[in-house]
Amino acid sequence: MQFTGKRYLDYSSFIRATFGERVQKISLDIGFSCPNRDGSKGYGGCTYCNNNTFNPDYCEPTKSIKEQLEQGIDFFGKKYKSIHYLAYFQAYTNTYSDIDSLKKMYEEALNVSGVIGLVIGTRPDCISDELIDYFSFLSKKHFISLEFGVESTNEKTLLAVNRCHTFEETKATFEKCKNKGFHLGAHIILGLPGEDKNDLLNHAKEVSKLPIDTLKMHHLQIVKNAVMAVQYKRNPEKFNLFSSEDYIDFVTDFIGNLRPDIIIERFISETPHNLLIAPKWNNLKNFEVVAKIDKKLMEKDSWQGKFYTAN
Repeated sequence: MQFTGKRYLDYSSFIRATFGERVQKISLDIGFSCPNRDGSKGYGGCTYCNNNTFNPDYCEPTKSIKEQLEQGIDFFGKKYKSIHYLAYFQAYTNTYSDIDSLKKMYEEALNVSGVIGLVIGTRPDCISDELIDYFSFLSKKHFISLEFGVESTNEKTLLAVNRCHTFEETKATFEKCKNKGFHLGAHIILGLPGEDKNDLLNHAKEVSKLPIDTLKMHHLQIVKNAVMAVQYKRNPEKFNLFSSEDYIDFVTDFIGNLRPDIIIERFISETPHNLLIAPKWNNLKNFEVVAKIDKKLMEKDSWQGKFYTAN
């Protein structure tokens, strides 16, 4: 798929090419947990995690799915005319329940006027064959995207951050989900403790082997109320946090090693100032970082896939 104006495949161009118009995601929080929080696999959650860092104000699990979506539609409808929406099941693990309950929730979202599809964030160890078949069925009439938290391709790192699943499980899950009619996305964090630049560039090579359509990435951020906040306070020397300049320079190398047909959905995430401990990038906004990445790619005369070799 060929997009214009960028040296990489960008998500907004993909959306326009797919739907012919702007389509807005609306985040939902329906009160799910995770298997590494409730004792099923572990306790405490991932060491870097505080889900409050990305939930908008309308996104509260005390509200029904319909209420959250309608409030989100009301908010975005005032900013943009004639747009459709994707219900984004974002917070925690959104396939972590019984199949009947999940179907009821997904269908409640799809029945809201203006909603044309689902984006579902989850873990590689929380998906069943039955649910995969259900998503395949839904994808015949709706846009369905399943977004898995990969976070790292390094097994030692996954263990250290209490992820409670392996990269081998991740690969197996993607294999089960490929060619089922729905989109597959991956999420990765760049700069987790113990990983050097070679490790991070290897992430690009490993995720490129996965049958993914889209990729989200962002730099490691230390946030309040996360286990990592305590670890950082005790042993800051064990963390090699990116400055904005170093991250922009590194990401252009990462892009160069990435499979050229992967759609890049995100380079960074913005943590609310009241929750962010480090690193602080002088209030740089997402669009400003993207503009700097675009400029750096031009300076380096680099592009997505320039250094990619299929294995």
